[in-house]
Amino acid sequence: MFTGIVTDIGSVVALVSHAGGARIAIESDLASDLGVGESIAVNGCCLTVTSCGENRFTADLSPETLSRTAFERRGTGQDVNLERPLQLSDRLGGHLVQGHVDGLALLTGLSAEGDGYRLVVDVPELLRRYIAVKGSFALDGISLTVADYHEGRAAVAVIPYTFRHTTLRQRTVGDPLHLEVDVIARYVEALTRTEEA
Repeated sequence: MFTGIVTDIGSVVALVSHAGGARIAIESDLASDLGVGESIAVNGCCLTVTSCGENRFTADLSPETLSRTAFERRGTGQDVNLERPLQLSDRLGGHLVQGHVDGLALLTGLSAEGDGYRLVVDVPELLRRYIAVKGSFALDGISLTVADYHEGRAAVAVIPYTFRHTTLRQRTVGDPLHLEVDVIARYVEALTRTEEA
């Protein structure tokens, strides 16, 4: 479980595809503090550390992960948002994020707004029912609040700190972003469906 509060930015130094999926290698200052078998959110995708050294760690990407993320599309050289799992004693600064990428949201707008930025994404049709104004979702592992939502397009206000300390500053219109909808919305839907059956 994560909170969507990015703690470091790493760089993808290798992405090797094979018949059963792929292996990703990431350089990060966090690597020296990780252990094999630990979880880490990489652009909001929960991965298991398979090896780690002083400044690099690796993780395996399953076919399911590859089908729902943009790792292969962006390839090596991309910077990625990193977050270690939440501990029970931690403050919940963002919202409950599982690290399960639901799909790709297309960045359709990014413009200055006051001291910060307004970011607009096109939400995949199958995920639109989970989006609500003033609700939360995660984009590339960043906990964000929906400021406006209309006909499948969600807008968020990004404060200067978040823009500077995440990979959002490197994104341009047309880029795919990892989208995780609010887990509470999913459970509400599941409970409603069960009650109607």
